[in-house]
Amino acid sequence: MEQVILVRIGEIYLKGRNKAYFEKVQMENIKKNLADIPCVLVRNQNRFFVEKFSEENTDRIISRLKNVFGLHSISLAYKVSTNYEEIAKLCVMAAPESGTFRITVNRADKTLDKTSVEIAKYLGGEVLKSNPDLSVDLYNPDREISVDIRENHTAYVFMEKVFCRGGMPIGSSGNGLALLSGGIDSPVAVYKMAKRGMRMYGLHFHSFPYTSLKAKEKVIELAQKLADYCGEMKLFVVSFTEIQQEIHRLCPAEFMITIMRRIMMRIAERIALANFCGSITTGESLAQVASQTQESILVTNSVVEKLPVFRPLIGMDKEEIIAVAKDIGTFDTSILPYEDCCTVFLPKNPVIKPKLDIIEKAESKLDVEGLIEKALENIEVIEIAPIR
Repeated sequence: MEQVILVRIGEIYLKGRNKAYFEKVQMENIKKNLADIPCVLVRNQNRFFVEKFSEENTDRIISRLKNVFGLHSISLAYKVSTNYEEIAKLCVMAAPESGTFRITVNRADKTLDKTSVEIAKYLGGEVLKSNPDLSVDLYNPDREISVDIRENHTAYVFMEKVFCRGGMPIGSSGNGLALLSGGIDSPVAVYKMAKRGMRMYGLHFHSFPYTSLKAKEKVIELAQKLADYCGEMKLFVVSFTEIQQEIHRLCPAEFMITIMRRIMMRIAERIALANFCGSITTGESLAQVASQTQESILVTNSVVEKLPVFRPLIGMDKEEIIAVAKDIGTFDTSILPYEDCCTVFLPKNPVIKPKLDIIEKAESKLDVEGLIEKALENIEVIEIAPIR
């Protein structure tokens, strides 16, 4: 008997003729996540199997696989040939000493002479022969024993499923650039888009010396936490100090946030296109703050000419966003008291429903192109890797 880890894919199975491409991407992602652990990865139909690993690495492998997007669930299983007697021996071994049990059979191998129900009845009978004190409960058993019989004349017996993150394999939806602040929302937005198969890059604006270097370090830490789900990331860091000073000097205070975000989006689009990213992602939630009203989003979006802008949190409230942040481990870092550039020169009464023509008139006082070019000259690129 050999112990293996049975890995079930998620919605990839719906991809029809394109499924082979998604499975290939999925396999490469699994290999990357397990690269430092001696093991063998095998693919068979709608399953992957991690084999030939030492027992001491079992928990590490399961912990890594849980966070690989595109996977539905995993199980630690015993592998045997498709022989009813051999499978029955494993079921007897897996059965509880007392109480109730149930055996569930999935028969992918349709060449067998018994149906799934018939195999389950046979295996259950063998378990009862070995321990007459047990009884079968199909609805609320003390223990469920699962048998997965695959097309390669191999059966897998297991008792538990560990559910994974789901979604699509990283990289299967291309590359995307996300505006990554030090707040709660934007890391969740990155996570949400990565879950849909997008390889994410981050863009952070800082306003040193108005914001401390601690604020930048906080964002790097957030990116490292996200890398556990997203894989390797590039974090682009752009100084926004001079741009904010010029906006503060030349533009009406109530328009400052709107104009600031318009310039951020222009910079984001240029960085995205230069790095083969097909979209921009933000952490905006409708009506959460003044810059996230319908009118503000319209005015901000108007400067983006070639790429879609995704807002995966647009319909979520703050409590929902916080719940995800806690689940993925970014919340405690996000609430560290280091301000980001959006808090610099913050007006008392920012415009809630800006008009595009009025904003464009106010913005015309700035040398927008000159400011953007200067900001891009000193861009810093930080390579972020998962912390294993």
